[in-house]
Amino acid sequence: MKRHLIITAAVAVAVVAAWAHWPEEPLPDSARADKVVVRKSARVLELYSGERLLRAYPVALGRDPAGHKEREGDGRTPEGSYLLDYRKRDSAFHRALHVSYPSAADRARAEAAGVSPGGFIMVHGLRNGLGWIGRLHLATDWTDGCVAVTDRQIREIWRVVPDGTPIMILP
Repeated sequence: MKRHLIITAAVAVAVVAAWAHWPEEPLPDSARADKVVVRKSARVLELYSGERLLRAYPVALGRDPAGHKEREGDGRTPEGSYLLDYRKRDSAFHRALHVSYPSAADRARAEAAGVSPGGFIMVHGLRNGLGWIGRLHLATDWTDGCVAVTDRQIREIWRVVPDGTPIMILP
């Protein structure tokens, strides 16, 4: 009986590990996205070329994702229209695309509340050195307000999304 449990557990671990790193067919080298949409309630990031969906990726969000980001440290992922305005090559996470949060409206709302709006919101991979986790990172919302995908996925997003691409983050 004990041997059966050990074998069953080993098979379960192997299946989970395979799922966590199962590769998707890559987008063609010529693919370019001109719009990114994050649907927080569905936990998905979508890349579009015109009206055509190129790819959808499951994501982890801020640790308290419901609602719009109100202040620094609230653990929320902002909602609204922004730009992916630059790439952060020296990130603590595997590649990172900066979201242009806070907007002028975000700053004004935070100022009226007497708080800092926060900032440095990114679309990024896993923390450097933890890429082996793969899709297992999706078990919980774990970022400080960013949008996280696997390292393999952020490499593809990095390749097909140019700086200045609009990103719409929806509830």
